[in-house]
Amino acid sequence: MKIIYNVTINIDDSAHDEWLIWIKEHIPQVLATGNFIEAKLTKVLVEEEMGGTTYSIQYKAHNRQALDAYYKEDAPKLRQDGMKRFADKMLAFRTELEVIDEYSVNFK
Repeated sequence: MKIIYNVTINIDDSAHDEWLIWIKEHIPQVLATGNFIEAKLTKVLVEEEMGGTTYSIQYKAHNRQALDAYYKEDAPKLRQDGMKRFADKMLAFRTELEVIDEYSVNFK
């Protein structure tokens, strides 16, 4: 089973630029745990009623065991840094997604 660990974050405009620099350093730290194959940082293209900008980071886990190991061994300390820096300026929620099928097209 392929699992994507999706973290959706809304960041307040007052902290946006600092957060963007930080998240680009944070993602490689998450990948360095060895539990994920790759990550994508995406901007959610929607006007937020609450303001700010919303991003989604999608980490492709090696498998369920790798994701569980991340939760147990690495997530608490990695999450703590962001919460300490951006406490009331950042709202995050996490979702696990099971990949059912993958498709691609290659036009030449």
